[in-house]
Amino acid sequence: MVAWALRIVVGLGLMLALFWPLHALRAGLGPLATWGPPLLVLLLHPLVLLTEGVLAALLHRDDPLPRPGPVARLRAWRAESRCSRRLFLLEQMLREHRWPDRPVPLSQAAGRRGVLLVHGLLCSRAVWNDWQPWLQARGVAVIAPSLEPPFVSIDAHADRIDAAIRHLAETTGRPPLLVAHSMGGLVLRAWRRSRLAAGERPEEVDARVGPVVTIGSPHRGTWLATLGALLPNVRQMRRGSRWLTALAQSESAAWRERLVCVRSDCDTIVFPPAGARLDGAGQDLLLPGRGHLDMLQDPRLHRLVQELLDAP
Repeated sequence: MVAWALRIVVGLGLMLALFWPLHALRAGLGPLATWGPPLLVLLLHPLVLLTEGVLAALLHRDDPLPRPGPVARLRAWRAESRCSRRLFLLEQMLREHRWPDRPVPLSQAAGRRGVLLVHGLLCSRAVWNDWQPWLQARGVAVIAPSLEPPFVSIDAHADRIDAAIRHLAETTGRPPLLVAHSMGGLVLRAWRRSRLAAGERPEEVDARVGPVVTIGSPHRGTWLATLGALLPNVRQMRRGSRWLTALAQSESAAWRERLVCVRSDCDTIVFPPAGARLDGAGQDLLLPGRGHLDMLQDPRLHRLVQELLDAP
């Protein structure tokens, strides 16, 4: 669904960029009216990211992390623009199923943990296309579902997550490692709450999974969600939302201890940066100068995941 939406939006943008100048020239419009709209279409993506970066800088306020300087933010904006352009316009739009799920047989998995990769809002399984080759090359069982439809309650994905966790556990004989980006971290926390609501005991649910790595997840909400009042999952990610409060109240200290919260001081989606930190989490990994999607490319994050996979 996300892939088709991107194709439609990009197709309309290209049509405007190509045909508007012809119309404007025939109508005798001036240079600004002729070339302004196509130029705006071509620059819209980096301009949106730049606006988000300015908002993040203005709303950093008294966040415990030191405020990044203008040079650091500009570098993060440039890297994020390049990374997100590739992930959206190439991987997600054209290569969603480039790397099919690979739940290898138990004999091949040799007791190694499987990995469940969970994407965030307005994304699909294709955001993990850079992760799939090195995980699969090590014989790791990988499942990366596309969570659809995109604009529903975060709780609506719990059953799909539960099925993937069960399948990985049956395939490998071990509780899987869970890795989630952005809203995906809340999806995993909502999955646990759904199992408690179904009558499972907390210790039984916790034992079904290994470590949980969340990357730029708005555990405390994000200011940017204030702009998405019409979308149910965006409303849930508002700072101080009743949904986030109820989710936190359902969790135990033992569950939070297994979480690793990865965040950045230059995240332009989850800001202020403290929004990506969860009280009681077992580990807090800071990736300075990285954008929201660009964090997925950081070698320190890859090393962390590798260490968790190799741990006994």
